[in-house]
Amino acid sequence: MGWPGTEAELDQVQLELAARADEEAPCELEPGAMTIGACFLAPGTVDGDRAWAGAVVLRDDAPVATSAVAGELTAPYRAGYLALRHGPLLERAVRALEVAPDVLLVDASGRDHPRGAGLALHLGAVLEVPTVGVTDRPLVARMDEPGTERGSATPLTLGGRTVGFAVRTRTRARPVLAHAAWRTDPSTARDVVLRTSGRARTPEPLRLARRAARVARAQAEGRTPPGWRDASMS
Repeated sequence: MGWPGTEAELDQVQLELAARADEEAPCELEPGAMTIGACFLAPGTVDGDRAWAGAVVLRDDAPVATSAVAGELTAPYRAGYLALRHGPLLERAVRALEVAPDVLLVDASGRDHPRGAGLALHLGAVLEVPTVGVTDRPLVARMDEPGTERGSATPLTLGGRTVGFAVRTRTRARPVLAHAAWRTDPSTARDVVLRTSGRARTPEPLRLARRAARVARAQAEGRTPPGWRDASMS
């Protein structure tokens, strides 16, 4: 399993992945014992064809591994084809981690996709790691607004099927969408997102992965002092 080079090739791979995901049994996760990872890609601000991907793993809510890698973006952005643009670099960042996650949060959709297999699902299949997609808005699915209290959730539905949940991770904050992806079902996606969200609206592993990518980008582009160190990533 890898990354196709064209949209036509990706169309076929996504259909095959969606069928495989239907046959795979969802993993059984034990929240108290999990290592939870996340990855995030930050395009360059000077050169838009260059990007930095950050990844992190937490155990007992504390970071135990962090990575950041740089590379070229070889495909333009098109909705539904994010795997062509982000997939290879995110894979490199996750494989660079010294500790493997039990489940990986990905800044992308999963089953909420025209062909049923967004980047979060595709990356999980490539890495052979259960994944949960996390986004701010649906791709093609429909949702109702959840209640205002933390923990409120409403289904994200596509073709009469629940593919995730809109989850209120902080009272009165904008909801986060938790997407079922590789070897995770909607309820697991919702539970992992809630379990990893605390003082911030965004799940903590994803927030730290985003910071790792952005710090690496800023340092490479000369926008941080030499030797600058983010204490929260230590």
